[in-house]
Amino acid sequence: MFTTLVILLAAIVVIVPLTRYAGLGSILGYLLAGVVIGPFCLRLVTNVHEISTVSALGVTMLLFLIGLELRPHRLWILRKAVFGMGLGQMLPSALIIGWMAFLAGVPVAGATVLGVGLALSSTAIVLPMLGERNLLPSIAGRDSFAVLLFQDMAAIPVLALLPLLAGGDVAGQISWFAILRGAAVVAGILAGGMLLVPPLFRMVGYAKSPELFTATALLLVVGTAALADWAGLSASLGAFMAGVMVSDTEYRHELQADIEPFEGLLLGFFFMSVGMSADLPALARHPVEIMLLVLGLLLVKSVIAFGVSYTRRRLAAPALRFALALPEGSEFSFVLFGAAAAAGALSRAVAAEAILVVALSMMVAPVLFTVSERFVIPRLEARKPLVFEKIETDAAPVIICGFGRMGQIVGRILAMQQIRFVALDKSQEQVDVVRRFGAKVFFGDPSREEVMRAAGAEAAKVLVIALDEMEAALAVAQMVRRKFPHLRIVARARNRRHVHLLMGAGIETIVRETFYSALHMTELLLETLEIPEAQAKRAIDLFCIHDEKRLAETYAIANDEGRLIQTAQEANKELRDLFDADRSD
Repeated sequence: MFTTLVILLAAIVVIVPLTRYAGLGSILGYLLAGVVIGPFCLRLVTNVHEISTVSALGVTMLLFLIGLELRPHRLWILRKAVFGMGLGQMLPSALIIGWMAFLAGVPVAGATVLGVGLALSSTAIVLPMLGERNLLPSIAGRDSFAVLLFQDMAAIPVLALLPLLAGGDVAGQISWFAILRGAAVVAGILAGGMLLVPPLFRMVGYAKSPELFTATALLLVVGTAALADWAGLSASLGAFMAGVMVSDTEYRHELQADIEPFEGLLLGFFFMSVGMSADLPALARHPVEIMLLVLGLLLVKSVIAFGVSYTRRRLAAPALRFALALPEGSEFSFVLFGAAAAAGALSRAVAAEAILVVALSMMVAPVLFTVSERFVIPRLEARKPLVFEKIETDAAPVIICGFGRMGQIVGRILAMQQIRFVALDKSQEQVDVVRRFGAKVFFGDPSREEVMRAAGAEAAKVLVIALDEMEAALAVAQMVRRKFPHLRIVARARNRRHVHLLMGAGIETIVRETFYSALHMTELLLETLEIPEAQAKRAIDLFCIHDEKRLAETYAIANDEGRLIQTAQEANKELRDLFDADRSD
């Protein structure tokens, strides 16, 4: 056992960093590590079933963490996306794949199982893949989550219908007692999550034992999963429901912190077990046939998903991202094909080939997604040059570069003051979203001279730089200083380093995005502590004046870390002396 664990961890340490460094993500690294050490390559690990049984807990914990992030009211808000996009993606995919399998000579029952099983996508692959790239909050991320949630719920009736597909007596094999048992377990998980779990964690919290809290958290995840599995439901779905039920409690963040380390490692073991289970000899015997099946699966699901997303959103880039996130098979496909073969609904030879196709699709899909993100999505987002067609330049004294959080606030206040402005943003997705809410914003890269000329920079008076990215803001400032020196610039800075860079570009009016909000927050805090209002305001003013002075003084040594540290220490002492002197006065 220890030898196997050492081999697994060593493979992770060696291979996963290489795929991360290559920009392919960690998931492909886990899959390749499993292939290399598995029974069909180096044969360092041969007991795949034992590892996959334990690593399946990783998928269960992933669903629990997803449930923690999804409050019940947010789940209700997502209902249209879950059932609309979920059914819209899964039903056409299952019908087309099943029809193709039937044409290839698979009986109707087996073709139905293949259609449904291959229409599913991997929650364990898609969500971490999107999370690594910070894409979960994006349109494609939210839509992908909705579809995956629908698929997890659809897994229950699919398994229940297997005896019917096998030609058996469903009424004889699935009793009303089994149905009632499943309903009772679901009700029990929901009720227990609301009524029993908070008092339990409150009692454990009084014990002030971190390891006891961790053990209780693991018990909650494994216990709900075991209950759901006992009732014939998806174990992952049981853990997901438990996560949703405790998502509104005060223990949500502590639970997340306790579960995440186990989830990450076990999920890695799960992907390694998938790589180990890939039947490489079968691939060697029929390489062309297997690869055509994999490519066909990826193509069919990608085209359908793109159509579903584009029809709903009318945005090409998010639609492509959504389509390339979901073409792989699912971890549930392994369970479904194995159960179908055992029930006689699918021949064992076809089931083995389908499992190989699913495993290979899990390896290929992350590569396709990475290639798309690097080469296709950026060009697709910059395809529509709306800037040159519709920008109104007459009598617009202000140009706002970046129409995100800060840019929109500036624009709304200018609009209330009836001051005309032109807003630019280089994210087509952001432009389309903001325009749907009635704001007038144009697509374009403000660091390009021709874009700024089209926006009326020659006639404008003030330029507002409200871009998120530090390098992009600096590029705009440098270009404008060279080409449009008459423009007065008001720039947003993310931190002190950003301030120094903008100062080096000749920008004088700089607003630190968190500085003034933090000052106001501190002033409110002091008032809450019953510090007299005048005293609190004077403390804030003293700190503000001192910090702004030090910020200007450290510009000359911004690239000397040693002197910066020394200056910061001196500044802290000087500030303490300043406050002491003020109190004595």
